[in-house]
Amino acid sequence: MRNLKLPVDVLIQQIETVYQRVFALYRDVSLNINTELIFKSDVLPLALKELGIASEELQVAAEELNQQSEELVATRVTIEAESHHYQNLFEFAPDGYLVTDFQGVIHQANQAIARLLSCTKEFLSGKPLAIFIVETERQPFRSKLSYLHQSRRVQEIETRMQPRSKDAFNAALTVTTMTNSLGEPAYLCWLVRRSARHSLLPNLEENHNPIRDYPLHRYTRGEVIPLKLQEICWVCQGWVKLSTFSGTGKEILMGLAGSSMVFGSLLTSMQLYQAIALSDVQLVYIPLEQVNSSLQLARLVLPGIAQRLKQTEHLLLISGQPRVKDRLWELLLLLKQEIGEPAEEGGVRLGIRLTHEDLASACCTTRVTVTRLLTPFLQTGQISLDKHCIILHDLD
Repeated sequence: MRNLKLPVDVLIQQIETVYQRVFALYRDVSLNINTELIFKSDVLPLALKELGIASEELQVAAEELNQQSEELVATRVTIEAESHHYQNLFEFAPDGYLVTDFQGVIHQANQAIARLLSCTKEFLSGKPLAIFIVETERQPFRSKLSYLHQSRRVQEIETRMQPRSKDAFNAALTVTTMTNSLGEPAYLCWLVRRSARHSLLPNLEENHNPIRDYPLHRYTRGEVIPLKLQEICWVCQGWVKLSTFSGTGKEILMGLAGSSMVFGSLLTSMQLYQAIALSDVQLVYIPLEQVNSSLQLARLVLPGIAQRLKQTEHLLLISGQPRVKDRLWELLLLLKQEIGEPAEEGGVRLGIRLTHEDLASACCTTRVTVTRLLTPFLQTGQISLDKHCIILHDLD
């Protein structure tokens, strides 16, 4: 506090000294100046007067500066008191607290976690949290750790921890991602407690929501969607065309993925596998490790996988029809079921635009053949076109 006030006090004293000297000088000049000098020049008294006014303004500014300095000191004292208060809450909390980076390296630790791990806080600083996990569960813990910062919710991990020179114990770890002033993920905060249970599976009562828990990725119509190793794609909105290529380079439709359906390189044995947005698409990438370790998340993903499996079986059935006309007929029925929506003018509209080439690849035929077979349907009114989308009126 003194360091902040001392320069201001010295400045005020100096200004007062200058002001007194200027006032004395002005008084002497006013008493001793002769009449001839006054007539010859009145600049000096005027200059001294202006200098006096300036010194008064400077003194006022110095007083305001002094007031601001005192307010700054008071604010700093308040902030230091609050910081000390929260530091004590962290330091002397009954449960173990840790602050780590996204790799799990410990930056801060309180006394409770130091006692729990049978070491000092100084020893914990800079150590990977994984070294305090029993060796048999260290790899699953590291795998889960690599994805923690991608989630925006509080997560629970149950594992076994190994203190120094003591027996291992079951531990419940609660972790959340903290952000910086810009709202960007900055570090992980951990709450560590002893637990009677032991499992790396999260609580089955957790309410998983992929749109909330994972970063949302957006793709426009015609854009190729990248497939990531060890991750599956969960579609939130839109439709995705999944295809592969034959030995002659011909594209073969493998399926369509819509809302709540999944796809990815992990779910296929095809070496050449491609995902293209048929409309504006929103999706999230979910690490397979998290699906394996979370029963609730697996239950959320399973219906989408089952729907894709049924769709694939239906496409296989279509490809087995001997006549191309029957294959196209069955394909339209499948599309009506998968992507159909009521049309204002009656019938069922296929909600996404499929080219004749797309239909041909699903029917194992050529684009010219599909165009030829669709013509009678248009002429009889069984189907119609609206903005390049097919409307099905009667396929019974």
